[in-house]
Amino acid sequence: MPWRPMTARDLAQVQILADTIHVDHPEDRQVFEERLRLYPQGCLALEESGHLLGYALTHPWHFGTPPALNSRLGQIPGDATTYYVHDVALLPSARGKGHAGQVGERLLRHARDAGFDNLSLVAVNNSQAFWERLGFHVRKVPGLEAKLLTYGPDAVLMAREVPRALA
Repeated sequence: MPWRPMTARDLAQVQILADTIHVDHPEDRQVFEERLRLYPQGCLALEESGHLLGYALTHPWHFGTPPALNSRLGQIPGDATTYYVHDVALLPSARGKGHAGQVGERLLRHARDAGFDNLSLVAVNNSQAFWERLGFHVRKVPGLEAKLLTYGPDAVLMAREVPRALA
């Protein structure tokens, strides 16, 4: 599988990928650096033939309170209630090859092994249908509407239960 742990050496290329893929959701390099420092086991890189084609940033967090875009976390909460998928980003050339499904399964296993009973994320850029195919469902949290709008007009909070046993 071409997904591997992200390293500090990957950060410059991850920034380029993020700026290319998420034109409407820019994030500073410090955001990526902090996620890697705080929760390295949740940071993955998609590499083929020596080139990065995508990345994933994930970490424990509080359900229903997604971090603001382009913001630092400060620390991972000790009382986290969800395994939060901050970002899974692939270049167009890497899409349609099963890479997103592979990383989805890897994240699901990690969430289970870390003791979480759910994963959550904010779907943006018309990605809701993709996440639904991976078992996520839209979740309504009262008072979250204004914050979701900062992610874009189509942003929705989604969650998936983590089964006790995985195939």
